[in-house]
Amino acid sequence: MTSPQDTERVEGSGPSRRRLLAGAGLVGVLGTGALAGGLAGYSAQPEGAAGAVLGDQRIPFYGTHQAGITTPAQDRLAFGTLNVVSGATAADLRDLLRDWTTAAARMTAGQLVGEETEPQAPPVDTGEAAGSPVSRLTVTVGYGPALFDHRFGLAARQPSALADLPPLPNENLDPDYTGGDLAIQACSDNPLAAFHAVRNLARIGMGVVAHNWMELGFGRTSTTSTAQATPRNLLGFKDGTRNIKAEQTELLNRHVWVGQETDQPWLRGGSYMVTRKIRMFVENWDRDYLADQENVIGRAKVSGAPLSGGAEFSTPDFTKAGGDGQPAIPADAHIRLASPEHNGGIHILRRGYSFTDGIDPQAGTLLGGLFFIAFMKNPSQFVKLQTALAGDALNEYIHHTGSATFAVPPGLRPGQHYGDALFS
Repeated sequence: MTSPQDTERVEGSGPSRRRLLAGAGLVGVLGTGALAGGLAGYSAQPEGAAGAVLGDQRIPFYGTHQAGITTPAQDRLAFGTLNVVSGATAADLRDLLRDWTTAAARMTAGQLVGEETEPQAPPVDTGEAAGSPVSRLTVTVGYGPALFDHRFGLAARQPSALADLPPLPNENLDPDYTGGDLAIQACSDNPLAAFHAVRNLARIGMGVVAHNWMELGFGRTSTTSTAQATPRNLLGFKDGTRNIKAEQTELLNRHVWVGQETDQPWLRGGSYMVTRKIRMFVENWDRDYLADQENVIGRAKVSGAPLSGGAEFSTPDFTKAGGDGQPAIPADAHIRLASPEHNGGIHILRRGYSFTDGIDPQAGTLLGGLFFIAFMKNPSQFVKLQTALAGDALNEYIHHTGSATFAVPPGLRPGQHYGDALFS
């Protein structure tokens, strides 16, 4: 039977949760080098163990922009959205964001959430990542449009560009995979580290937030650095060849980072995140001829070179004709319709992952595809791109089933916390 004290720990909104965190060392008094071994941190692997394979590199948590945007894309993703529960107050939300900051900074530094000091209280950290390498873990937090409704007095802080996306071509959205008040994107080369981050932030929020939907991704489908090789998606093609790279500062400033144009100063230096869950009908795709697959995408499958010729990174020549007099890159090829040349120079920064949700019990086909994540200066960039893809030959093999949009605030300096600007 649950005692009144246990109920308070689980369901209490602010005070009981904060007492637990404070008692466990989550108030930030421990340095980044503390708690380095055993249950005290991620990396307690002996030489030659799994940690040596995965690596234990750490990505700085503090900076001008949140990590996990231009950070060289990691191999694994845990993405969760949460809604603030009925009855939670603005103070609860502000305190939660403060606690999240402390926890995220610790986890990305290779520490567990806090030090266990109360044997008769629930553990502060869920423990599944103890001794596991952090492997370039990043945590990126975003705010959904609904967070700015009447509940928390934030309506005046809502950026005018932050809204749910309008209806778009080739979508049949599942309400179980749409929206959310808050988003947590955790990326790592270690899937356990990424899952651990989302799980623990959600646990810290018990009584203030509840899970909305979650997706786990394996196998990145984009490259965000010139040092990375281009990965492949579940269709077997290289994905994201022309993506913006972290080294392209001018393109990032023009297309990704929010600047002076926003009506909300707190968002300057941040970005907008659009997520789309895209089902791929891989069984149909796998029966298609190689030549047709290449015409659908507009690239050679093995090399990734555009069908107009050259190598993978050659600029596609959309004016070039093939031997039959038709465009070498077909008029409805994906890379043509998605290209900056076709869309007034628009770029977005992609950070997608493959996913699978098992097997469709009726059809016996794979429930998998692409969990698309992109960052941009304004969500209208994605709306224009997706509208341009209405005639995409790829639409025969994919369908958009989930969607969400979030404002991603800028990075933090030590001593700052998520939400400071919202509630200042």
